[in-house]
Amino acid sequence: MNILLIHSPVVKPCEPPAGPARLQGALKAHGISCTLWDASVEGLLVLMETAAGEDVWTRRAMRNRTRNQSLLQDVSIYRDPVRLHRAVSDLNRLLAVSGQKSGVRLSLSDYREEGRGAMTCGDLLQIAEYPERNPFHPWFSQRLADLLIREPFTHVGFSLNYLSQAATTFAMIGFVRRAMPGVKIILGGGLVTSWMRRINLAAALRGWVDCVISGPGEAPLLALNGIVEAGMSFAPCYDGISWGDYLAPGGILPYSASNGCWWRRCAFCPEQAEGNGYQPIPMSQVVDELTGLRETIHPALVHLLDNAISPSLMEALIRADIGLPWYGFARFTDHLADPAFCRALRQSGCRMLQLGLESGDQSVLDVLDKGVDLATASKSLRALKDAGIGTYVYLLFGTPAEDEAKAQKTMDFTVQHSDAIDFLNVAIFNLPVGTMPELERRAFYEGDLSLYTDFVHPNGWDRKHVRRFIEREFKTHPAIRPIIQRDPPWFTSNHAALLI
Repeated sequence: MNILLIHSPVVKPCEPPAGPARLQGALKAHGISCTLWDASVEGLLVLMETAAGEDVWTRRAMRNRTRNQSLLQDVSIYRDPVRLHRAVSDLNRLLAVSGQKSGVRLSLSDYREEGRGAMTCGDLLQIAEYPERNPFHPWFSQRLADLLIREPFTHVGFSLNYLSQAATTFAMIGFVRRAMPGVKIILGGGLVTSWMRRINLAAALRGWVDCVISGPGEAPLLALNGIVEAGMSFAPCYDGISWGDYLAPGGILPYSASNGCWWRRCAFCPEQAEGNGYQPIPMSQVVDELTGLRETIHPALVHLLDNAISPSLMEALIRADIGLPWYGFARFTDHLADPAFCRALRQSGCRMLQLGLESGDQSVLDVLDKGVDLATASKSLRALKDAGIGTYVYLLFGTPAEDEAKAQKTMDFTVQHSDAIDFLNVAIFNLPVGTMPELERRAFYEGDLSLYTDFVHPNGWDRKHVRRFIEREFKTHPAIRPIIQRDPPWFTSNHAALLI
């Protein structure tokens, strides 16, 4: 086997892909030839460079393109919100202009075809059939041809984790199938895993994709080469990554210390509905891998990608002192309510924690089985603030247990703790398919690949009313508005830790 691993557009161009890097690590550990290509960051940079527009704003953005890219790689701009917003907006404008001719709403974080709703299998096949319709086609057709001619790849693997990657992934699949029919095509990634829980994706893509992988891909890829490995994890390998291309200062290293979630009890949890277990990497191995990556890559920041960083991993990082700043998702626990623990966590390098509060009403949290106690959350926010750790708090309005009065309690909690909350993610609840079966469903997205469905709210607290409350009351509150405005443009949580 000689495999080309492709991370296709569009994913925020601030850090390399962690999943393909771990796949490359497993393959190279067994002597299998492998090349990792982050086509997402390369493709976005090419489209910025070749954007064409005659209006004054686009000409200004093109004139300042190189300078703005360099600015986003300089930590000092993250202390100047006005300049940061201008630089990001100008680069985003170039992508928006590049997508217009193809009828695509293209940005630094998303790809949406105008007039297309949820993705269907039929859409994927049509995209593969006509890859030239994709705005990235002039670039990737040449790059793929050069790569596949220069190197005798036997397999091309695509890592599809986000819906924003789907269109270009299948356009690239269509090109490879047409241009190099003898090359085997492999498809995997988080989004593919979720789709395969719903439909027989391998059958639907027959003729286009030779192998569809569900879940972690290390063992299936090794098995294709006749190697059987059970329960082993291999250090990620970032060979082939051009760190200087990313729009972040010093290099952000993504790293997963586990698959799945250690809590895995939330009523709306897709991990539970899809039957995904929790698989942590041994703590000693995590510390060894991060230490090794520090010495070889010298990143400025580590992004821990775990669904929720376990308290045991936090304790391991405190003991090990890996010598790197880091951030990631965590749950409100008694550990974080302990000021001494938070100070030690800060000493370990913790710069920011992303925390899923969801609601400021205890009854809502209990019905959702979030395992969050509001008193503990309150103490945690204060302890983290005092320790100098930033907080990115996630709120979820419109859950089945909520009504307007309970949404008001969430606003009250946010206002009361506004001095301890650095950033907010405010979302309207979408019901993941396969969760909360007691609710009455109704059409939300018509696509057979949709991961969410609409429902009849038991309290009549429908999306229209929820949206009005968020926009007219919550976001306009004088204690909350500055937090909302502080969110980094387009990159949101991926850049937030740089502002702490």
